[in-house]
Amino acid sequence: MNTPDRTTKRILVVEDEPSISQICLRVLTREGYKVDIAVNGRVAQDMIDEEQYDFCLIDMRTPKMNGPELYQWLKEKYPQVANRVIFTSGDVMGGDIKSLLEQSGRPFLPKPFTPDELKAIVQEALKQIER
Repeated sequence: MNTPDRTTKRILVVEDEPSISQICLRVLTREGYKVDIAVNGRVAQDMIDEEQYDFCLIDMRTPKMNGPELYQWLKEKYPQVANRVIFTSGDVMGGDIKSLLEQSGRPFLPKPFTPDELKAIVQEALKQIER
């Protein structure tokens, strides 16, 4: 994982819905963040191996490798990044999602979300990291 000297916060958005990933890209870039998009957890793994991310916004349901699988991989390989995850989902919060959120203690942003909701949860997550 590269560790460049930088002040701009870098965010990885793991999202397979193009409209949602584009909203995230547009909103977060306007807020001054460097944003990369991964369409699933497998792509995200390669990107995380190559770059240092300040945190990840991870959709629970992506093809090839879903959010919970990616989170488990992060806990094993990059535990510092696993502590910097925000989960998203458009699904009704079932037992498996609820259980993961309770066990991980990570924030959750339900879809659909507004740009203001996205900005607020990202700002709060960054404050937690800096404490």
